[in-house]
Amino acid sequence: MNTFLPFALPDIGEEEINEALDSLRSGWLTTGPKTKRFEEEFAAFVGNGVEAIAVNSATAGLHLALEAVGIGPGDEVITTPYTFTSTAEVIRYLGADPVFVDSDPNTYNIDPTKIEAAITPRTKAIVPVHFAGLSCDMNVLLSIACRHNLKVVEDAAHALPTTCNGQLIGTLASDVTVYSFYATKTITTGEGGMIVTRNPELAKRCRVMRLHGISRDAFDRYTSTKPSWHYEVIAPGYKYNMTDIAASLGIHQLHKAHLFQQKRQTMAAGYDEALQGLPLLLPPHAPSGDTHAWHLYVIRLTDDAPVSRDRFIELMAEKGIGCSVHFIPLHLHPYWRDRYNLQPEDFPCALHTYEQAVSLPLYTKMSDDDQNRVIRTVKEILG
Repeated sequence: MNTFLPFALPDIGEEEINEALDSLRSGWLTTGPKTKRFEEEFAAFVGNGVEAIAVNSATAGLHLALEAVGIGPGDEVITTPYTFTSTAEVIRYLGADPVFVDSDPNTYNIDPTKIEAAITPRTKAIVPVHFAGLSCDMNVLLSIACRHNLKVVEDAAHALPTTCNGQLIGTLASDVTVYSFYATKTITTGEGGMIVTRNPELAKRCRVMRLHGISRDAFDRYTSTKPSWHYEVIAPGYKYNMTDIAASLGIHQLHKAHLFQQKRQTMAAGYDEALQGLPLLLPPHAPSGDTHAWHLYVIRLTDDAPVSRDRFIELMAEKGIGCSVHFIPLHLHPYWRDRYNLQPEDFPCALHTYEQAVSLPLYTKMSDDDQNRVIRTVKEILG
């Protein structure tokens, strides 16, 4: 009997393990020299003069970013319902309200043609989500933001190393970009995230607020060779710092980011070729000349499929293959539905995409035999 093939697995090598061991032996377990190194190398990787601030999750990063750009009680922030709840929940942390705009039926990203109709005098920012690793239409979105004097905080949890019009996500004219290094992401630190911005004041605010609103970083105080115990709390901050153990993984994962993307792209192309002619829609691709990170490979079962989406996932599991669904749109969840009196049909594109969507296994530790097994099983069920 075949062993179970999970939906995702991290790709951790000896380099990451040895770096983590070095951190354990060094005595620096929390934020220290490895975190600083990871930030510096990540800023260099993104380029274009950005600063990088490491945090313990992308959720933390989004919260810090929105706080730094001035989002507060009574404000509105436009985003998509076709995302994980963290994108919207951080808006509520600050006493503001998310305003959902339906997804584009072709890209599954926020539909830029519907954004302006959602803008009100209370609107202060837009949070686009680069779903599955495919960039949103940032040219149009940034133009809208400029016309209406709105901040833009990119949820790039899926988008390393994604490009838009030849530019790496993180280098555009947005105010802040936030990446995720969760265990399933294109590079991982187990839990973790990174904020990047070219605005030094926003970077300074994020650094202060990620560690209790303290005016001096604990790393600086604890490594000083002179008495350096004094600090000031200048705001009621949070506990969002990354540990050196996590950063140890990130340093070497970052070195592999482009290789990982190339492997994912090759696997996506293999799925594309093998699944042609089945009753399903293949995932959208990046425009010519741009890079799709391929964090997810999402197919959509069409109405003529012989089984329902839910039954398809059950049958794949019975064959020993893990699949997932990205995402259950936010307006279907009790909290968002009830708080904002939302109905399923309010966002028809997001709803329809969700009802058909299945994420197939796609990760760099998969072998060719693993992928061929997925393909054979999909064909058995749908062919």
